[in-house]
Amino acid sequence: MRLSKFHLATVKEVPADAEIASHQLMLRAGMLRKHAAGLYTWSPLGLCVLHKVEAIVREEMNRAGALELSMPTIQPRELWEETGRWQKFGAQLLKIKDRKEAEYCYAPTAEEVVTDFARGELKSYKQLPINFYQINTKFRDEIRPRFGVMRAREFLMKDAYSFHIDEAGLDREYDNMYATYARIFTRLGLKFRAVQADAGAIGGSRTHEFQVLADSGEDAIAFSDGSDYAANIELAKALEPSARAAASETIRKVETPGKTTCTEVAELLKIGIERTVKSVVVVGENGLVLALVRGDHDVNEVKLQKLAGLAEYRLATEQEIVDTFGCKPGYLGPVKLIPGLETTFGPKISNVTIVADKTVAAMHDFVTGANERGFHIAGVNWGRDLPEPDLVADIRKVVAGDLSPDGKGTLQIARGIEVGHVFALGTQYSEAMGATVLDAEGKNRPMQMGCYGIGVSRIVAAAIEQNHDAAGIVWPAPMAPWRVAICMINPKNDTKVSDAAEALYRELNDAGIEAVLDDRGLRPGAMFADIELIGIPHRVVISERGLAAGTFEYRARRDAESRNVSREEVLTIVRA
Repeated sequence: MRLSKFHLATVKEVPADAEIASHQLMLRAGMLRKHAAGLYTWSPLGLCVLHKVEAIVREEMNRAGALELSMPTIQPRELWEETGRWQKFGAQLLKIKDRKEAEYCYAPTAEEVVTDFARGELKSYKQLPINFYQINTKFRDEIRPRFGVMRAREFLMKDAYSFHIDEAGLDREYDNMYATYARIFTRLGLKFRAVQADAGAIGGSRTHEFQVLADSGEDAIAFSDGSDYAANIELAKALEPSARAAASETIRKVETPGKTTCTEVAELLKIGIERTVKSVVVVGENGLVLALVRGDHDVNEVKLQKLAGLAEYRLATEQEIVDTFGCKPGYLGPVKLIPGLETTFGPKISNVTIVADKTVAAMHDFVTGANERGFHIAGVNWGRDLPEPDLVADIRKVVAGDLSPDGKGTLQIARGIEVGHVFALGTQYSEAMGATVLDAEGKNRPMQMGCYGIGVSRIVAAAIEQNHDAAGIVWPAPMAPWRVAICMINPKNDTKVSDAAEALYRELNDAGIEAVLDDRGLRPGAMFADIELIGIPHRVVISERGLAAGTFEYRARRDAESRNVSREEVLTIVRA
């Protein structure tokens, strides 16, 4: 490609509404142009990169035995009614009507359509297993589109769906797709982790997210420094704490005026924050629940939702808390449940369920709120001073330094950007939609299904978040629009410069190495700035001075300085 014939429209200014590096750099490099919130045109440059990602995804999916098809992005309401998701999916589902008032949605995902296709095409177990995939546009009506294509409303996605006669077949394909995804992200040159995850709105019994590691990631992941264990922070398990020690302090009421956080209380009492207990009040199916975690821990919302009666819990309002505990948040605790101490600590509360994290249940001589403004209770012990909790469970988020659940190493916490997700759906959709096949005994059985998604356009942004510097994008070589940029200095002054550049350009492309020739006639500073901004891995500069010395100036995108090399060295370097 010759840049004089290409649409390259870079800008120096950082757009005001671009909050993260990938959004800023994609706009500055001219890869994207915004039309409305979450809606973008991909320029020829942006499409070069998008097609590189798409090609690797397609190659690996084909290699894994999946079959490509294309499903409609506009889907009829009737299919979504069969699974109950027409209402359940929520406001992200964009609903539309045609001229006959028939209702449709702009597909955010394709479980219904692919299951409808499968029930019409697959009749016997002999046709299984089979895996269909597509690379297609999706639309989710995000309440707050942001971060460019990282959280856009319209996006390019690879979604695949496998069908099986039994769970054993599903497990084999799940492992196949897991390995396929690992190959895809490795080939793309990304640093990533596959983490245990929550199925969310898609559903399923087994699921992993593939997270590209980046400081700007929206998700927190926990991983072991001594094994391959990794999990989304909401799913990471906390190890069982040590056995509870015996009480050594007397229970007592202490003044804590204006101290409403565990950190403030610990500082006032000159104790470690790990000796305090944090109280969170939620409302479940059976009324108020007081969730207790250690002062330096946080409640894990996903773990809490998995407890009986809390699947649809919400935070209690301040008025509900005041009506029940007699004070506002900041001084709450289980102490009003202490039998025999009602006169000291207030009336006993009988309509609150106490759920204690396993770490809290193992604590002794701890400090908690007194349910009275300006006071806490110190020296509290389970069994002696208050009844054992109604329920003890792992309800906290893990923290860096926790022992890994597999017993190997300790947990580290990193930020990640989800770019892929694999689900073992089971029969959730096939049963709802009557997608059955005849088994070996001639009986109808609902097919076991797997679901495997990759955010193709999101990968582009995630790669930039992981690979950029002050000058611009630093593409991993497999994703770069071109592998080598050939820059000419004053070619009009000496035809030998343009001749040498043309010769190298042809030789590289003939060797299957994608090269771009910058023949726009820009000054060196502006030319080099563009090449660095758009992230080309290798830059070769051809000049009169270099030709006189028999060398080219070479610089890898990640190098701090350029160096003079021979023509043969250039070919060796870029081929490697």
